[in-house]
Amino acid sequence: MNNRSDRLGRLVAALLGGSALIALASPAMAQSNITLLDTLVVGGGRSVDDDSKSIVARSTNGAGKLATSVLDTPASIAVITSKEMQRRGATTTEEMLQYTAGTTTDFYGTDDRNDFVKVRGFDVGVIRDGAAGGTGVREEMYAFERAEVLKGANSSAFGSSDPGGSINYVTKRPKSEKFGEVYVTGGTFNHAQVGFDFGDNLTEDDTLSYRLVGKFQQANKEYDYARDHERFILGGVTWRPTDATELTVIYDYLNRDGVPGSGGHPVGTDLPRNLFLGEPDFNYRNVSRHTLSVLFDHDFGTGLSFGANARYTNSTSDFGYAYIARTAPGGGTIAERDFFANEASKENFVVDGRLQYETSWEMVDSRTLVGAQYNTDTSSSRTVSGKAPNIDWSNPIYSGAPTTPLALSTRGVPDATNTNKVTALYVEQDLTFFDRVILSGGIRSDWMDLNQRNNVTGAVTSATPTEITKRAALTFKATEEISAYLSYAESAVPAGTGVEPERGNQWEVGVKYQPEAFPALFTASIFELTKDNMTKRNPATLLQETIGEVKVRGIELEARAEVLENLSITASYAYMMSEIVENGVLANKGNQLSFVPNHSASLWLDYAVPSVGSMGDLTVGVGARYAGGHYLNDANTQSAPASIEFDAALTYELQENTTLELNVKNIFDEKHVAYGGFGADFYNPGRSITATLRKSW
Repeated sequence: MNNRSDRLGRLVAALLGGSALIALASPAMAQSNITLLDTLVVGGGRSVDDDSKSIVARSTNGAGKLATSVLDTPASIAVITSKEMQRRGATTTEEMLQYTAGTTTDFYGTDDRNDFVKVRGFDVGVIRDGAAGGTGVREEMYAFERAEVLKGANSSAFGSSDPGGSINYVTKRPKSEKFGEVYVTGGTFNHAQVGFDFGDNLTEDDTLSYRLVGKFQQANKEYDYARDHERFILGGVTWRPTDATELTVIYDYLNRDGVPGSGGHPVGTDLPRNLFLGEPDFNYRNVSRHTLSVLFDHDFGTGLSFGANARYTNSTSDFGYAYIARTAPGGGTIAERDFFANEASKENFVVDGRLQYETSWEMVDSRTLVGAQYNTDTSSSRTVSGKAPNIDWSNPIYSGAPTTPLALSTRGVPDATNTNKVTALYVEQDLTFFDRVILSGGIRSDWMDLNQRNNVTGAVTSATPTEITKRAALTFKATEEISAYLSYAESAVPAGTGVEPERGNQWEVGVKYQPEAFPALFTASIFELTKDNMTKRNPATLLQETIGEVKVRGIELEARAEVLENLSITASYAYMMSEIVENGVLANKGNQLSFVPNHSASLWLDYAVPSVGSMGDLTVGVGARYAGGHYLNDANTQSAPASIEFDAALTYELQENTTLELNVKNIFDEKHVAYGGFGADFYNPGRSITATLRKSW
């Protein structure tokens, strides 16, 4: 694990050198015909960028509920706009975050049940439109204008979360103009997909607008007997009775029909990716989710504004899985398998309301926000398991689904209903002195009522913790383009009714450079985060295990820039060192956390070739993703090797507003074990190719 390959050194040196060169040379490289994006201002003073026009964001709500310039935000935030998602062909959360510093993605290989993402070494929290309440299913990226990745603790603003960070998904909303696109996509593994996103005003005075988004996909996967079908629809209406008031209602429906994975491959083997060692009649994964969102903003015109979000979600999901559990004793090509199945349902309602007041005295500007949130969540889950027939991986013969009912699993509480209610009050305050020094802070109290009912025994366990979390930061704007900050933030998350809540904190110091001459953002940060009373779910047993205290220290460098009229760059590098400080019930003191590579780096370049004669515009994109070697378990007995993967994209303008797009992921079909050592190995995703014909207006 301590060997550093030459290619890592070359990649990091090129990445850092290139980023530094861009930063130093930016004034000279800026072109006079490069224009900065206008910032859109909607009801309540909430500002968002036009994310379809640029890969660089200038405003964010990711660090708190106060809309703030990215330059003035005292935290590391990576904003992935819809333009960046489209350019790279990112269709999942994992693909979207592959070029973001400090993130680890897709660490369960072909397991596609959920979005598997870690930020700064910890599971990522999920936020949608500024309100927490994830449903635990894979998100559909086409539903969102952007994703704001906040690095570090943020419970003082959004509630329960790990100290590593959170993702705030920003839903597509109606616009007060006519717009739209339709597309059709085909690709490897019989991938067929169509989609549309369009809207317009319903009234001549722009007071009523609508938007309709859809995606329908029929596809297989790289392994046999796999499917990846999806239906997604989103519809929204926005009412603007006055310039100061906006009400939006959005409904979306997501349905997925897939498989949970290939069943894995025997540990230590190197078998074809397409080899399926599960059961064609039993490997299934279904998801159905309905979501209704209401968003309201009103500006009273005296420095006082009000905003509120409400969201109701109802989801059901199930999966069945036959997988390799162990290699049969005595050698040979026989593997032992297990059956594992689950069915779950979840109902969530969250409402968040806040008052914001802005005022000034002499050389001091003040922004104060006071809010309340109520979140109720009811979920049921039933898990069964049993022995499956052995399989010969050299000549697999499938036996079918289980012929007798499976028994309740021995992992955790296999049949339970959880009812959780959380009421919260929070305050945020920003004070800006002389337009240079910004003091910001926040405090939040969450009153939790957690209940779990064992549906077999009828036993009920409960907990009523109260968690107070805080945030404080100092930002100094050296110029209108450069700022530096020091911040402290806390996190808290209930691990369950039978264990104490996990608590974390983070110190961070950073510097940002956002030139006015052209769209760009360069950031550098150093951080140390600590999590106490840490409880982890062992991926092999699914049991909660108390680790104790862990620390993660690191450095992150990140750049997004449109440095020339025809050249844009996304670059990142992260160094992280994790340590289990207190071992709890496990003898892992001094070890590193699993799935946390010490080094990671990425680089994506887009180069546009202007049209000549009858030829249309051509944009070529190339990217590289490096992940250093890392451990697969906290005992540090299993590890994954360092790896580098390359991606590419090409966009050709057939005619005005009509493009042909080609995306290739993992060009050279790099293959390595992304997760394994516990009975089976799971490989990283292989090469995939898609072509898209897109018409916009």
